[in-house]
Amino acid sequence: MTMRRYSLLLLLLAPCASICQTPGITIPLGTPLPVKIGDHLPMKAGEPVRAELIYPVYVGDQLVLPAKTVITGTVVSLSPDHSRRIHARLRGDFTPFHVPVVQFDRILLPDGTSVPLTTGTATDGAPIYRLVAPPPRKGNLVSRQFAALGQGVKDRLSFFTAPNPGDRFAQVLWNQLPYHPERIAKDTSWTVETAAPVSLPGTAALVVAPLSQPPRGASTEPAATWILQAYLSDSVSSSTSKNGQTIHATVAQPVLNPDGSVAVPVGAVMTGSITEAIPARSFSRAGTLRFSFRELKLPGEQPVAVQAALTGADSATGGDLTMNSEGEVKPKPQDKIVVPFILLALARGPLRRGGHHQIGRDAVASNSIGFIGFVVGTAAQQPFLAAGIGYYGAAVSIYERIFRRGKEVAFARDTRIVIQTTPRRSAAMKPTAAAAP
Repeated sequence: MTMRRYSLLLLLLAPCASICQTPGITIPLGTPLPVKIGDHLPMKAGEPVRAELIYPVYVGDQLVLPAKTVITGTVVSLSPDHSRRIHARLRGDFTPFHVPVVQFDRILLPDGTSVPLTTGTATDGAPIYRLVAPPPRKGNLVSRQFAALGQGVKDRLSFFTAPNPGDRFAQVLWNQLPYHPERIAKDTSWTVETAAPVSLPGTAALVVAPLSQPPRGASTEPAATWILQAYLSDSVSSSTSKNGQTIHATVAQPVLNPDGSVAVPVGAVMTGSITEAIPARSFSRAGTLRFSFRELKLPGEQPVAVQAALTGADSATGGDLTMNSEGEVKPKPQDKIVVPFILLALARGPLRRGGHHQIGRDAVASNSIGFIGFVVGTAAQQPFLAAGIGYYGAAVSIYERIFRRGKEVAFARDTRIVIQTTPRRSAAMKPTAAAAP
């Protein structure tokens, strides 16, 4: 009797189990996965890499991988960084600088499940800095110059006020040596694309979140503006892009109407063009890049004209770029006078003979090219040699800050950008469940 009841209970629960189970979901081929590491790593081939997603991943209108999902991989090889080596040699640094080549092979889901992942390799790792367009500039030219000067002072003080100043001071000391260990810095980021579809299991433990349901009484009118999170489908650069060149961006996150319906789905394509591309030139004249979008195409529909403005973009060059309210991107102005002037003044010090501070003046002047200059200039006890080393360091600084070719502005394929656009009025697209593989 007991066995019969138990069998009957299993038969009743079986349909419920099949209904309650979440269907599997497939992440398509070519989906960008922006990731970053949370700790410093040794610069060596074979080093395991544990990173986290910077942005969530959507399939259709469903969130399938939330931000901070763990992605694991390996440093598959090291490539020589020729440009950095050359400039380091000029300053007496003989470290054989490398660029890590990474590849990711696993996704660790919130329930601990490990899912195989196939991606291409990535070599453009760098800490990501989000450029944000400021409000339109106000005031006269003088007030704007004072504001720019104040911002420059804040940027320099951030070396001391930002978190982990001890680590930055340690790196400054390491960089004085003629040879020092390399590392992959904390917060280094890469964006890799899936090289094959990724099948996520349909388990109750997997976080698969549909779009939120509209609140009661929500307005059915479209929003006044849309903020689109998208990935560039093309690489753009101030050195290679041409004015009028067509570019595209793919929407990476669905945009909702106030009533909860889908206004812009994942996969919608923005089309635009390069409106200004000025290559960098000699005498530290930096490149300039500006691009905009004018057309939006939803899946299965005809393209429509939109008014759009670039309001944000991820930069892989740290905080060296700046964006204005018109979406123009260029490198931040560099201090070209103060540092060379200080080095020239210090280089002259050893030539002022006499007193009890000759060794100190020799040491300060010759330290302009790091530890090697410090040792040679101090040990030789030759004021002219110490001054010569100091003037050499000042000459290198003058070349790099005044005569060297300026920096270019470049955004790689799959760079995350933010576009503010005026929506069109159209029939609402209701959320739909992602298709099972």
